[in-house]
Amino acid sequence: MIRTDALDQLPVRTAVPALERALDERGAAVLCAPPGTGKTTLVPLVLAGLTGGGPARRVLVAEPRRIAARAAARRMAWLLGERPGERVGFTVRGERVVGRGTVVEVVTTGVLLQRLQRDQELAGVDVVIIDECHERHLDADTAAAFLLDVRGTIRPDLRLVAASATTDAAGWARLLGDAPVVEAQGVSHPVEVVWAPPAGPVRPPHGMRVDPALLTHVAAVVRRALAERAGDVLCFLPGVGEIGRVAGQLAGVDAEVLQVHGRAPAAVQDAVLAGPSGGRRVVLATSVAESSLTVPGVRVVVDSGLAREPRTDHARGLGALTTVRASRAAGRQRAGRAGREAPGAVYRCWDEAEDGRLAAFPSPEIKVADLAAFALQAACWGDPDASGLALLDPPPAGAMAAAREVLGAVGAVDAAGRATDRGVRMSRLGLHPRLARALLDGSDEVGGRRAAEVVALIGEEPPREYGDDLAHALRTARRGGDGYAARWRQEVRRLTQALGSAADTGTGPDDAAVGLVAALAFPERVARARGEGAFLMVSGTGAELRDGSRLRSAPWLAVAVADRPAHAASARVRLAAVVDEGTARLAAGHLRFSGEEVRWADGDVVARSVERLGAVELSVRALRNPAPELVREALLEGLRREGPGLLRWTRDSEQLRLRLAFLHRVLGAPWPDVSDGALLDRADEWLEPELSRASRRVDLGRIDAGQAVRRLLPWSTGEAGRLDELAPERIEVPSGSRIRVEYGGEQPVLAVKLQELFGLGETPRVAGVPVLVHLLSPAGRPAAVTADLASFWREGYKGVRAELRGRYPKHPWPEDPASMEATRFTSARLRRD
Repeated sequence: MIRTDALDQLPVRTAVPALERALDERGAAVLCAPPGTGKTTLVPLVLAGLTGGGPARRVLVAEPRRIAARAAARRMAWLLGERPGERVGFTVRGERVVGRGTVVEVVTTGVLLQRLQRDQELAGVDVVIIDECHERHLDADTAAAFLLDVRGTIRPDLRLVAASATTDAAGWARLLGDAPVVEAQGVSHPVEVVWAPPAGPVRPPHGMRVDPALLTHVAAVVRRALAERAGDVLCFLPGVGEIGRVAGQLAGVDAEVLQVHGRAPAAVQDAVLAGPSGGRRVVLATSVAESSLTVPGVRVVVDSGLAREPRTDHARGLGALTTVRASRAAGRQRAGRAGREAPGAVYRCWDEAEDGRLAAFPSPEIKVADLAAFALQAACWGDPDASGLALLDPPPAGAMAAAREVLGAVGAVDAAGRATDRGVRMSRLGLHPRLARALLDGSDEVGGRRAAEVVALIGEEPPREYGDDLAHALRTARRGGDGYAARWRQEVRRLTQALGSAADTGTGPDDAAVGLVAALAFPERVARARGEGAFLMVSGTGAELRDGSRLRSAPWLAVAVADRPAHAASARVRLAAVVDEGTARLAAGHLRFSGEEVRWADGDVVARSVERLGAVELSVRALRNPAPELVREALLEGLRREGPGLLRWTRDSEQLRLRLAFLHRVLGAPWPDVSDGALLDRADEWLEPELSRASRRVDLGRIDAGQAVRRLLPWSTGEAGRLDELAPERIEVPSGSRIRVEYGGEQPVLAVKLQELFGLGETPRVAGVPVLVHLLSPAGRPAAVTADLASFWREGYKGVRAELRGRYPKHPWPEDPASMEATRFTSARLRRD
């Protein structure tokens, strides 16, 4: 029996007529409805014709999370007075509850992508609703792009709705072809904001780490909220670990403490969403409770202000979640949970002044995530570079290049980036391409059942209490009775069924099988020990085990899960398996190199015969007679790294280089560029034949750089003969002295004693550029600087004369320097001469 009274109370009902008109006229619309208005539950029922008397249609609702998909289906079935699987059903990975009469099916966006790859027409589906599209999950963005492609080519009748809990819908409207935006007004109960920052300093989050002091403070704020307010408390924390730690600190509170996250058992999730059964509750939740879900009875929200976002280190092949400050949009969503049913309050565990500095919205996942799975989806769709897909944000070029490299390595795409038959099969397994490769290839080596067990274990990292030894974790999961073990067994069944007849049990010890499958998934993370719990991955990244790990004595590891904390030199291993060198060679064979290696290392040429897997050297021996061309290239690499200073530069040769640099800057061609980069680019012209005769660093040090650089002078045009004319090494001054010109600055510099310039009225010039004259005292100390001698004699000389004549009375200081003969000597010497 339909619960009409509950349906009539949903505020979104007032917007339904406008939504239906938009779909009738344009075929697409953006629905903006605040949390709690019923957009996730009423709208699909109306569009399917199950309420309101409209035409019968089949509606597909895509949710970003499994918990939301199950909850939405159950809520809609309850509104119809039915059980899930009748007219409303759901499908999530590993679980399908639908029947012949199902017309509204709620699926995760990942399941929707699988459907689209198998059946681009979505035969039998009339309407697709992408819910919570504002969260910008990568699967949702991809599914929307595919649906727009389908609608624009083969299914113009397919109706699309992008449903958002925020008003930031302009981008989605443009994406859907300037689709109408339909807004629903919610019945918003007031939510009081209480600013509750920690009393003392708290270290900001980095990597997966959250300062324990902040978690202690959050627990204290929960206790405060229980004392100050009525109703249940919903507390937002970034992850499962933080939820567990805060739960431990809430022991003894006068309330039931529940934990809600993606890994929580379905029974716990159902209990939270069913509402209070007597007594108060504290619900500790990750961002899964921000939207899509209504937690009945909540009047207070405690917000830690933290969230988790994916980050990928493409250079090292490491991807992980990282803790970040939650955006202002997320803060609004979280606060709104307190006002769904009645007036409430939100306790924010940060300072009000800090709020304005937060990011407005969370980062789109396509900008920060590992794109291997997305790139495979695009390749299977027929658009390998995703250039033809309608996306709110294009994928970063670097991330796509890294993704295509991974796909090529696992055989999912060909050289042109097109999906292979193997790639298509991998895409339909509902796994990351790396794990799909491990499942398919591992099943041939260790049996399908065990390959599925290991892949399921890696696909959803087990709880910390399972330890960091993957083989031990497998045995724990097999005998475990916890929620993780139940989900793991369900995923193993799904993967085993996907393998079909290939899913035999296999033979051999579990430990070897576990290591091989992990190594097949992440060959660049195969690592060899280098002592004290430290390892080197074949990717070149260091890795470290925690103290007390049973893996510390292993000679080789296959690292399944690792992250690299901010500013850390090495990755931190969270889950790995012991392997031997044979397994390492098998899994990372495409990274094997064997041959002569001549390179510049540790300041000299190193020549050796080497076999290695990536950065891990397997065997090395000195090479007695390396190929001359390889030695020459190594010497050039040394010059590139350390500069031409490796050659022998005398004072004269350094001065020659400065003179040539001056002429190149002032006159240009044919005077050569003698910068480091230019010299190395023209090494063949000025460093031969000496370079080809050299074999070590010491040989470079014997090369006369000045003599070599002279080879670059414009000899063929005859201009080389004008070097001393245009940029003389020395200039003769009136005293008869030949003074060295320094060419290191913007202007050539002539440093000369003032008395040696008596009678010189104009500043000397070099290549048309006036020199900068540093006038020195008789003791050689600076007295004045000028680029205009005539002006100095008129205006500056009197001051210098007045200051120095008493200090140096033995030297001439005439009132009129123009009438005085220039000299290097004292007045007495002049009289004797």
